[in-house]
Amino acid sequence: MSDITRLTVSELKEKLDKKELTSLDITNAYIDRINEKEKDVQAFITLTTDSAKEKAEEIDKRGRKSEYSGIPIGIKDNLCTKGVKTTCASKMLENFVSPYDATVIENLNKEEIFSLGKLNMDEFAMGSSTENSAMKITRNPWDLNTVPGGSSGGSAAAVAADLVPWALGSDTGGSIREPASFCGVVGLKPTYGLVSRYGLVAFASSLDQIGPITKDVKDNAILLNLIAGHDEKDSTSSNTQKIDYTKSLKNDVKGLKIGIPKEFFGEGINKEVKEKLLEASEIYKSLGATVEECSLDVSTYSLAAYYIIACAEASSNLGRFDGIRYGYRAREFNSLKELYTNSRTESFGNEVKRRIILGTYVLSSGYYDAYYKKAQKVRTYVKKEFDNAFSKYDVLLTPVAPTTAFKIGEKNENPLEMYLADICTVSINIAGVPAISIPCGVDNKGMPIGMQLIGNKFQEEKILNAAYTFEQKIKFRENYKPTFKN
Repeated sequence: MSDITRLTVSELKEKLDKKELTSLDITNAYIDRINEKEKDVQAFITLTTDSAKEKAEEIDKRGRKSEYSGIPIGIKDNLCTKGVKTTCASKMLENFVSPYDATVIENLNKEEIFSLGKLNMDEFAMGSSTENSAMKITRNPWDLNTVPGGSSGGSAAAVAADLVPWALGSDTGGSIREPASFCGVVGLKPTYGLVSRYGLVAFASSLDQIGPITKDVKDNAILLNLIAGHDEKDSTSSNTQKIDYTKSLKNDVKGLKIGIPKEFFGEGINKEVKEKLLEASEIYKSLGATVEECSLDVSTYSLAAYYIIACAEASSNLGRFDGIRYGYRAREFNSLKELYTNSRTESFGNEVKRRIILGTYVLSSGYYDAYYKKAQKVRTYVKKEFDNAFSKYDVLLTPVAPTTAFKIGEKNENPLEMYLADICTVSINIAGVPAISIPCGVDNKGMPIGMQLIGNKFQEEKILNAAYTFEQKIKFRENYKPTFKN
C-alpha cells in the first residue's frame, strides 16, 4: 500500500485509466498511511476518511466522470468546506461547521476530487512554523524534531509524508512556499487574483492567495488548472483567459533569461542554502538558460511594509469574531464590552493577539500616516522594482528561506527572529506576482533546501516550466525521501 502513496497524482490517474487501481484502492492506501504515520506527523485537524471511502466506492460503482475523478486531496483548515469543521486552528472557531464551500472546493467537487481531511496550520494563517496552532504542533517528516514551516505546515507535511497525494494551502507572505521548502515538496503561490479567495477565511485580503502543494511540478500544474479561473463571488478575481498549465512543461529552458538578485543572497542566508542555489544556477546555464546577477532592491523594506499592511488588514478582518455572531463565546461577562473582551482574550492565541494589536495601532489616529500610509507607498515602490526586473528577465531565482527547517521551539521566544524567516518571500505577495518553491538539494543534515522561482504577473507558465526542467534534471524525489527521524 505504501507504494501507492508514493505515486504522484499523474501516475495515479494513469493507473486509474488503465484500471490497474480503483479509487477505493487509492483511498484505502492513504487511510492506511494516515493510520501509520499521522501519530508522528500530526498534520490533520479533522479527518474525513469515512466520507472519502463512501465517495470512492460510489465513483468506482458508477464510473469516473472526469480526468482526476476519484483521487483524494488534503485541505488547509482555513478553506470553508460545507458540513465539515473549518477551525483555522483557533479556539475561536474550534466548533464552527461551514454552511458553504469555498469556490476552490466547489471546483474540486465538480471534478469528483474529495477530501481526506482538514490540515493543520498556524492560527488564522499567522506564523512561519505551524507552532501557533491551538490544536497541535505539526512535525516535519524529514526530522520530527523540526518545524514543517508555516502557515500551511499541515498541508506540506501531509504531502511530504505521503498522507495525501496533493493539498491546498494559502500564502499571505510565504505560507505555501516556506513549508514546501522545509518539507521538500513543490508549492506555488499564484498571481494575486488568479485563484478565487471566496471561502478562504481572510487574514490579509490584499495579500492572501490559495495555491497548490504537490509532490512534483506536473501535479502542481494540474491542480492549478483545476482551481484557477474567474469567480464573480470574488471582486478581486481576475477575468483572464483559461490556460492549461500542463502544456507549458516542455523540459527546455534554452533562451530563458534568469536574474539572480544579489540582495537576496546577503547577510543571514545560510551558507549551504546559498551554495545549493548557486549550484542550481549553474545547472540552468548548462541547460541553455542565460543567468545573470542583478539588483532587486526590495528586501530591505518589504518585511517592515508587509507586517504593517498584513497586521492592519488582520485587525480589520478579525473584528468579526466578537463572541456574538458565531465562534467562541465567553461564559462569564457582565456587559457587552466585557463579552467582546473576554471572548477574544480567551479564544485568540498570542501571535494572533500580537498582530491584532499591531494592526490596530498602525491604523489608529495619529499613526495611520506615519505607518500604514508609508507602507502602502513602499508597496508601490516594490511593484515598480519587480516591473523593472521583469523588463530584463523572464524569471528571478532566490532562496525561499534563509535556512532549512529549524527545531521546534527554537524561535518561540523571539517573534522578530521568526518574522525574519519570511524575508525572502513577503515581497512577492506585496507585488502580487507568482512564485514557486521547488527542492534543489539537501543540507549536511539531510534537510531539504528550497529554491524560489519568481515570475511576472500571470506568467505561471514560465516559472512552472523552469521548475519542471530543473526537476527533470536533478530528480529530487528519486534521490531523497523523508526519514521520519526523531
